[in-house]
Amino acid sequence: MDGLLPELEVIRKDFPILERQLAGGRALVYLDSANTSQKPQVVIDTMVDHLERHNANVAWAMHQLGAESSESFESARDRVASFVNAPSRDEIIFTKNASEALNLVANTLAWAQGDLKIGPGDEIVITEMEHHSNIVPWQLLAERSGATLRWFGLTDDGLLDQSNIDELINDRTKVVSLTWVSNMLGTINPVADIARRAHEVGALVVVDGSQAVPQMPVDVQEVGADLLAFTGHKVVGPTGIGVLWGRREILDQLPPFLGGGEMIETVAMERSTYAGVPHKFEAGTPPIVEAVGLGAAVDYLDHIGMDNIRRHEHAITAYALRGLATVPGLKVLGPLDPALRGGAISFELDGVHPHDVAQVLDARGVAVRAGHHCAKPAHARFGVQSSTRMSSYLYTTPAEVDAFIEALEYTRSYFKLD
Repeated sequence: MDGLLPELEVIRKDFPILERQLAGGRALVYLDSANTSQKPQVVIDTMVDHLERHNANVAWAMHQLGAESSESFESARDRVASFVNAPSRDEIIFTKNASEALNLVANTLAWAQGDLKIGPGDEIVITEMEHHSNIVPWQLLAERSGATLRWFGLTDDGLLDQSNIDELINDRTKVVSLTWVSNMLGTINPVADIARRAHEVGALVVVDGSQAVPQMPVDVQEVGADLLAFTGHKVVGPTGIGVLWGRREILDQLPPFLGGGEMIETVAMERSTYAGVPHKFEAGTPPIVEAVGLGAAVDYLDHIGMDNIRRHEHAITAYALRGLATVPGLKVLGPLDPALRGGAISFELDGVHPHDVAQVLDARGVAVRAGHHCAKPAHARFGVQSSTRMSSYLYTTPAEVDAFIEALEYTRSYFKLD
């Protein structure tokens, strides 16, 4: 199949969990990578080595282990900066996940001074397809600041409805925050185009890159965002580590998010002064070994090549869409053109609850997701309470997609839908 990674079977051997046998001796078919990706051996080994040989706190540990740990932690920042082509390593802030990164932005905008401060009369624009992590923080900001929350609607085929973009993004708009790739619909949004319109009216652009960064080349200097968040566990890295990239001039203006050790310059009983970025936003002991693992993860992806991963994802997604089209009573939510979407495909199967679909597939060794995928408004837009979702990644094979389609046919038979 054109587009597949040429060394796919070699790559699969890098992921030890893919060799796992499930109950009944069934081989694991892992199709839940939009939720969390599997980890290559090099990431596991790097984290174990750090814990076994270099474990110490960073920054203030005045001994050899502390220096080694600090060097590994800051080296991970360099690797991540290079991975997304950030102009400066200081623009990379480590958080515990993308949700914390987005909350950091929303909260500090409430506390900011000058042009960045959000208040009554200001407007915040999001979209109807957002993950809850890019809805709730902005709802809270609107409630606390007196600003108005507005949003792009969706077309029937799962694309952003931009018919009213000039009315929606106007002189009152202070922030436009949107996902680059939907975790539920798979839709790839025209972030650069929307960012241009937002910047015309002086609005700040925040991008949730949680699904985009794992799947495609990302250059923060070209996308048009002012701030971009993503999470480590979707880029073959560990949980507990996220990233916020922001333009230096924006980060310098934002106040601290959390107070504590390491984010300060000096502390007196009367007042404190704060460190510069990125440390201003990294209070307390950071996720050290998780950052080290993330550094190894982005090195691994760089070695394979994000252009190659994008082609592979496109080929596998197209193949899966063709297979799903053969299943009677199945409806895909979101674009049917693989060029318009990422690797997450949510669907309904007539007559079967999504949770039941997932359970039967699991009994056949196929791991998928069922529920609202933290995207309840998008489900409501299409009149469904929940859906089943398969999601591929760089290690997914056509044979695994075939097993998935066969398991869906078995599900129809199991529930006597024929």
